[in-house]
Amino acid sequence: MKISIVTAAYNSASTIADTIESVLKQDYPNIELIIVDGASKDNTTEIVSRYKNPKIKFLSEPDKGIYDAMNKGIQLATGDIIGVLNSDDFFPRDNVISTIVKTFEKEKVDSIIGDITFVSAKDLNKVVRYYSSKKWSPDKFAKGYMPAHPSFYVKKKFYDQLGLYKTDYKICADYELLIRFLYVNKISYHYINKSMVTMRDGGVSNASLKSRYVLNQEIVRACRENNIDTNLFKVSLKVFSKLSELVMLKG
Repeated sequence: MKISIVTAAYNSASTIADTIESVLKQDYPNIELIIVDGASKDNTTEIVSRYKNPKIKFLSEPDKGIYDAMNKGIQLATGDIIGVLNSDDFFPRDNVISTIVKTFEKEKVDSIIGDITFVSAKDLNKVVRYYSSKKWSPDKFAKGYMPAHPSFYVKKKFYDQLGLYKTDYKICADYELLIRFLYVNKISYHYINKSMVTMRDGGVSNASLKSRYVLNQEIVRACRENNIDTNLFKVSLKVFSKLSELVMLKG
């Protein structure tokens, strides 16, 4: 079973090496890493080019944003299973991919979900949030909850059958795609009770109150486009869940 990992990058010189190293250290051999760079203006391209590894495919050209880059990577993928690893994220252990493969083989499912850990960008040993998919279920899309997207690994055939990320979303194309796959088309999934990815805190969806508003608006849009009844008020209530996560970490 071959695993394709898609990494969208833009001006990622300060973090891309950590991402690449965490993939190359995986104890599962049959992996390809597809890095799609949006014509970075820093030395991202130079850093990636230092890795003379046949597991790495690299494309650098202008794109229409992160979801366009992800789509390009998916279209280049030759693996049986595809996952996404952002250019400022990394795997927390060397056996993440082998665990995913074993779970696919044992459970005979279409996709895998798990947990992710957010750490301080200034101190990678400082956990600031833990996002668990354990209690998630497809009915929670209406309340603004999705499984941790970076932990989502799915058979490539479903991208071929059900489509790619919609590039007219600014922040929430991952939410819409997960609704389409897991709720509308009801592909099967299995939860792994482990952190699958470590993420530096401060992504686009967490950047500002304006971004949070756009995020919630797009969640409502994604639900309505896929015939899920919801509204902005219902989706906005999920902020209290995030606050409880932070309280638990501090406690």
